[in-house]
Amino acid sequence: MVRGHIRYSIPEEMKKGSLIGNVAQDLGLDLKRLRSGRARIVTGESIQYTELKTDKGILIVKERIDREQLCGDVTPCSFSFEVILENPMELHQITVEITDINDHSPTFKRNNINFEISESANIGVRFPLTSAEDPDVDVNGLREYFLTENENFVLKQISNADGKKYAEMVLQKPLDRETNPHLSLKLIAVDGGTPQRSGTVNIDITVLDANDNAPVFNQSVYKATVMENAPRDTYVTTVNASDADFGSHSIVSYYFSDLNSGLGDLFTVDGKSGIILTTGLIDYEKDKKYELRIEAKDQG
Repeated sequence: MVRGHIRYSIPEEMKKGSLIGNVAQDLGLDLKRLRSGRARIVTGESIQYTELKTDKGILIVKERIDREQLCGDVTPCSFSFEVILENPMELHQITVEITDINDHSPTFKRNNINFEISESANIGVRFPLTSAEDPDVDVNGLREYFLTENENFVLKQISNADGKKYAEMVLQKPLDRETNPHLSLKLIAVDGGTPQRSGTVNIDITVLDANDNAPVFNQSVYKATVMENAPRDTYVTTVNASDADFGSHSIVSYYFSDLNSGLGDLFTVDGKSGIILTTGLIDYEKDKKYELRIEAKDQG
């Protein structure tokens, strides 16, 4: 029994009928011997990827070869089979190595990443991002991530012990809900192939309110006139303050901050509406002018 061993290397996804190698020439066999020995391929695989053309002595691609399907992320990727001839018996082993082509783009399992981040979040806080997967290997595999340009976040890239890359978003400038309550960013993953392929996932950030704004009156001084001896609950004026915060942080209540006992008997302010009314009799001869100090407070 004669035994030989040859090895070929071809890229994945070659068209059916593509030439792998000249078996007759590489094994030192003539075409007559291939025909008389009834040369044939013997393989234990369920799929026979190659075909031996005995009339030409060449090995060609018979079925589509997908390296990722055949080997996953194992490298190098190859399969072997034997060419058998009879009278006399000859056994030759052939190994075909399948090299990777950049036929896959990095992909994310999710279309969107959602965060709810308080505007009081500290500088340097980190937010882990979902990783992309690329079944290609070596230079054609996942290379790096990019984050769309923005003022608040920078991207930090980290590699695991096994070389897998993932990314985190790091806060570099405080968020301000009143200026920008919602941010839309994109995380882009790219491979190192030629041409380069990429995948994208959306990052939606909802900025949660912190009680970082005080109520502000629409006027610094309110002036009003009321007749002396006006009946109780006579309308004087309405004060109004607004708060740029959200929710309970923006609900304003009003109160007198420096009422002495005398003024407290003459005026009242509605805590919700800011309406000021008289509560007692006003005497012009006693006082011609009153000054009330009013404060607004939120519920933060």
